[in-house]
Amino acid sequence: MIDFHSHILPNIDDGARNVEETFKLLEEAEEVGFETIISTSHYIEGYYESEVAERATWVNAINEKLEEKNKKIRLHLGNEVYLSSHIISLLEDGKITTIDNTNYILFEMPMNTKPMNLYDVVYDMLQNRLRPILAHPERYSFVQKEPEIINDLIEKGVLMQCNYGSVIGQYQSKAQVIATKLLQNNMVHFLGTDVHRVGTVYPKIPKILSEIKNIVGGEKLNELTTINPQLVLENKSIDIDTPKKIELTIKDKLKMNLKK
Repeated sequence: MIDFHSHILPNIDDGARNVEETFKLLEEAEEVGFETIISTSHYIEGYYESEVAERATWVNAINEKLEEKNKKIRLHLGNEVYLSSHIISLLEDGKITTIDNTNYILFEMPMNTKPMNLYDVVYDMLQNRLRPILAHPERYSFVQKEPEIINDLIEKGVLMQCNYGSVIGQYQSKAQVIATKLLQNNMVHFLGTDVHRVGTVYPKIPKILSEIKNIVGGEKLNELTTINPQLVLENKSIDIDTPKKIELTIKDKLKMNLKK
């Protein structure tokens, strides 16, 4: 399996705080079946601004140490880029990177406010031959209120990465309901842990995989955890299933409105 979203590099963002924690996270990941982890450190202008060269040095050093220890798990370089009208220039200036220098780029949005320039930025990325991937769509409050926005973004060329933990309520019931609906309606293309700390999500992966398998089946689960991420690392095209319209039941709405 390939973990598509992680904050595993030390002292780069709000993820691992030191090298020891990085290697503990790698041990946890390997124990539950991950063979590859894409390091997607935050890049937020004016806040988290670690440049590509620094993060690449960390990834290379960690991989060398893993090889010395005869560990099979490996890191790849990426970013989780906060939505910005400067994404193309940030790439050109070596401030941010795509996923392992491919055409695929992971981005995030403000949690509680739909950005006015969302479609302009998406269009800009597509025009520059990038394939945008939206991190954890289920967590945004405006998506929870209007999940049809995800269908619209997919139709425009955006791919979706859900967090494993959302499926079991790690980010509260609203995110859990939306994540489940996205999975049921062909609106998820990758899964990632979004791991920041030891002992949080990796130990729960076996349970989460079982839950997701019950929702989408074993073949689709393999596609989301291994096949699609590998296609990204090989910079190949991904065939996606046609998304279906999300229908929230009364039970869904009650769960989202009454449980916090």
